[in-house]
Amino acid sequence: MKLEPGASIAGIDFSDDDWTDLDITGATLRDCTVFDAIISGACLEEARFMNCRFVRCRFASVDLRNASFEGCSFADDQGHKGVQFAFSRLDMARFARCDLSFAALDRSDLYGIEMETCNLRGAVFTKVDFARAFGRKLIKYAGAIKGCNLELADLTEVRMPDCDLNSSSFREAVLIDADLQGADLRGCDFIQALTAGAKLARADLRGAELGGLNLMELASVSGMMVSMDQQYQLLTAMGVDVYPE
Repeated sequence: MKLEPGASIAGIDFSDDDWTDLDITGATLRDCTVFDAIISGACLEEARFMNCRFVRCRFASVDLRNASFEGCSFADDQGHKGVQFAFSRLDMARFARCDLSFAALDRSDLYGIEMETCNLRGAVFTKVDFARAFGRKLIKYAGAIKGCNLELADLTEVRMPDCDLNSSSFREAVLIDADLQGADLRGCDFIQALTAGAKLARADLRGAELGGLNLMELASVSGMMVSMDQQYQLLTAMGVDVYPE
């Protein structure tokens, strides 16, 4: 089967194919595999991948706008080496139930990306951009990472204000200097996360596990929303002794 725009292919190993400058716009791949490939300069816009495997692959300067990945695995068999996305466009791309363990997302556009119920354990986000300019003075941020496992992930200085991160786990994740102002963080797990310098003004943390979150280390908290039963955790982390009446 030939990789071409609009193709519908199932059960093929494309590891030996040349993915350089390949155009498979709007193609559908199901149960396919790709090992040790450098996918460079390719156009995968609006392509759909279902139950595919991309093992030890690197996406460099790839157009993945509106692409969809469902039930795909991007980790090697040992689960310690992940996929790399560098200088790529993932605007409005969608990942559902995917294994992105130890993925490296480097200097890529992620405006409007959706990740739902994905494993992002140990993933590293480096200078990624969730923003889009709609004029000289109007910049909007959009993105959703919902119900995902982000344990041990590195999101240092990530900027996701007003984005949807609800029900995700940030256990032992690095959120130093992250901008999450106005973000939906309901039901998230922040146990032992590193949050020094993080901006959480207007963020909704109701129902989140806040064990260890120190308000004194945050850059902003104005308008942050928590529930009554979370006050004890927050005050205890600040060194305040709370006694029942």
